[in-house]
Formats: sequence, C-alpha cells, structure tokens
Amino acid sequence: MKKFAGLFLACCMVIISAGFINAQKPTVQIIKSSAGAIKTVVPKRPAGQKDVLQLTAPKMETVRVGFIGLGMRGPSAVERWIFIPGTKIVALADIRPERVEATQKILDRNKIDRAEGYSGSEDAWKKLCERKDIDLVYIVTDWKHHVPMALYAMEHGKHVAIEVPSAMNMKDIWSLINTSERTRKHCMMLENCVYDEFEMTSLNMAQQGVFGELIHAEGAYIHDLSPYWDQYWNNWRLDYNKDHRGDVYPTHGLGPAAQALNIHRGDKMNYLVAVDTKPINGPEHWKKMKGEYPKDFKNGDQTITMIKTEKGKTIQIQHNVMTPRPYSRMYQLTGTKGFANKYPIQGFAIQGSQLDSEVAGSDYQKLDGHSFVKDDVRKALMNKYKHPFYKEMEETAKKLGAIAHGGMDYIMDSRLVYCLKNGLPLDMDVYDLAEWCCLAELTAISLNNGSAPVEIPDFTRGGWNRINGYQHAMAK
Repeated sequence: MKKFAGLFLACCMVIISAGFINAQKPTVQIIKSSAGAIKTVVPKRPAGQKDVLQLTAPKMETVRVGFIGLGMRGPSAVERWIFIPGTKIVALADIRPERVEATQKILDRNKIDRAEGYSGSEDAWKKLCERKDIDLVYIVTDWKHHVPMALYAMEHGKHVAIEVPSAMNMKDIWSLINTSERTRKHCMMLENCVYDEFEMTSLNMAQQGVFGELIHAEGAYIHDLSPYWDQYWNNWRLDYNKDHRGDVYPTHGLGPAAQALNIHRGDKMNYLVAVDTKPINGPEHWKKMKGEYPKDFKNGDQTITMIKTEKGKTIQIQHNVMTPRPYSRMYQLTGTKGFANKYPIQGFAIQGSQLDSEVAGSDYQKLDGHSFVKDDVRKALMNKYKHPFYKEMEETAKKLGAIAHGGMDYIMDSRLVYCLKNGLPLDMDVYDLAEWCCLAELTAISLNNGSAPVEIPDFTRGGWNRINGYQHAMAK
C-alpha cells in the first residue's frame, strides 16, 4: 500500500509539473497538497539559523553606502542620498565607465567628494562589496543581477537594499532568506510605493480603525511601457516578458496591500489563483524592437491574481505594461465600515459613525458609504491622518519630486537610513521581499496548470503570527 501511495504521489508530481516544465522550467519542486492546491517545497531552515523577524543591527553614526547600477534608476538614487543627513556615498559601480562618470558629476554639482568608481567588467561590482568602509550596498541593476549581487554583499558583511522586484523565482528567494538569516544582515526591497502619501495615510487610517475591519485589498502595476522599451539596457525587460509568463512585476501593488493586512504580522497569504490574456501587444513590441515576430512570447498582456489569506481576507493584483491605459496602481482598501481608493481618483467612502464633526462637518452622521466623501472632507482626512514621519520629511520630499517619484523615494531612503542609524528593525524585511516577489514564479505555475490554486509558502517558517500588526519602528 505504501509503495502504491508513493507511486501515486510521484505520478501527481509528473502530471502537475508537465505543463509548467514545457512552458517555463520551475526553480523548485512542486507537488499536490492535501487541499488540492499545487505546493512548492519549503526548504528546512539550516541548523543553527533563526528567523530575522524584527532584526536589528548596531547603531550607525554615519551610513556608508555603495551603489551598483547607474542606468535608469541609479543616478536619481545617488542624488537623493545627497540630501539625507548622516550618510556618505563611498563607491559607485556600473559595467559602463561613462555611467559612473556621469554619476560622479552629480556629486561634483552638489559639491560632494567623488566616490570610488568601479566599472569596465561584469564583475567590477564585487570590489565594491569587498570594501571594509561600506555598511550598505544599494542595488539598482536589471532584475537578473539582483540576487547574486545581494548574496555576495551579505557574505561580505554588508546590509543590502535591492530594487524591485528583488528576486524572480523561488530558488533565489529562499537563497536571500537563508543568507540574511545566517549572516544576520538586513535584506530589504526598495518598494517605494508603500511610502506614497495616500498609501501611508490610508494605512494610518486603517490602523486607527477608520475603515472598520479590512477584508479586501487591491493593487496593480498598470503602466504602458511602449515609450520606454528601448531604454532598458540590452533590452532586458522586454526579453524577460518574452521568456516568462505571470505577474513579473507585482510588488508596487502588493506591498501596500500586504502592509495594510498585516501579512506575516498576524496573518499570512495562503494561496493564489492567476488568469491572463493571450499576448498580443507584447509580440508586436518585440517585432518593433527586433525586426521579426517572436516564435514564442510567453507573457500575456494582462494578468490578474487573486489571493486568500489565513484570516479570510482577499487580495487582487493586476499587471499590464502592454496596452494603452492610464497609469494606475489601483490601490484600494475595503473595510466593514469604509473604503479607500487612489486610482483613477482619490477618495474615501466612510460610514458617518466612523467620523466626527472635526473632519466631516455637522452632517457627518448622514454619510452612508454609498459615495465618496466631499473633497473638503477628503482633504481634512488626509491632513488629520497624515503619517507623523511623513509630516517631518514632506517638504524635502516634494522638493525632490522629479528624482523621487513625487517624494516617496526620498521617504523610503530616509526611513532606511533612520532605522540603520538608530539600530531599529527596517520597515520591510526579507520576508516582505519574499512574499511580494513570489508572485513572479507562483503565478506562472498557476497559469501553466490551468489557473490552478498554488500555495504561498510561509517564508517565516513558523513565525508569521508572532508580531501583532504592522508598525513602523521609531526611536524613543
């Protein structure tokens, strides 16, 4: 009987894996779970390691940083850091020497000492990681180089901050987790959208109970990239969409939703189901770039992912970079007594019992949630519930809007520095990185198996319910 059971399980694995392997080779073993969902194998935590929930490191008087990748995003990151007190830009690395020199001129214009430059080969960045006078390595390269650079930096005693998405498959995600746990180094994803003013204000409102109990959240990355495809070095981004199916860029939408729902801080994502359209505009963009129609373009123009949590909440995430649509992160929070919406218009729909005359006027009890509150009430709510540390940084953030996505990148970098200087847990840990990035491969598994449900691993390996609610750490 045991022999038959083992043979049956093996057959299930072959059947489930077949469609996926033919379309896109998985990086982890996948099996059928007892609940009927596809499950990826969770590696056992290596002996002697423990989780990095609430990880802290010794306080730093000055945060010494090295930047790797000076293409589309790197130079603006360097320029932002010039305005953050208590930091020193030590080194710059890029495969192209002219990109290093162009970024050095940003330091020149701001009367900052030039940093040590590394360029000219694909491994030049390693010398930056090996330096003894760097605390943090800030990685702003194409997706496929994120993980090897982060692993090498942590192995050489550095904290790492990695652009989105930080990892594109489960093998790399588990490597980052295990290395962060073993080295006790911070591994943070640079998810700027959780620092947008509306997202932060809505999070603060949710945490103060304005929306009642949150039951559903939505997010997206809807951004027509047709004007930008030729700006990616060696065409890496369109290449990735050609070769991979699924939501390959989920974190801008999922990050704010996950924070509001306390993911791995009292709740966890249990499973997902993904659906997609056929690829139409993607192959056309490829043809325009390459001069020939691709034989096999994997990623659909539109992908939708539905997620169910342990506590019975739901999340919807969308991805579309192929069709002409207004930019949208589709940020929404749905609660039992209220609703927040950022795109296409900002608004709140709230039961009057959740408000008072201070923000809603004398008729506040007449509000029933059937429509958005009036604009003056919305502005009053945005002012009343503006996050405390956002207030402190708002003036500088908005001055740097052009190089900081309206200010949120500066808030993100400043919070990272604040936590490192004060020896506090970071706002986003390696498990946030894992949860938000895992959609890249798990949605592909779902899609290539007829939109089957796929379990989302507990990346904390048992610690998801130890912290009671998401909070930003503050020094006493």
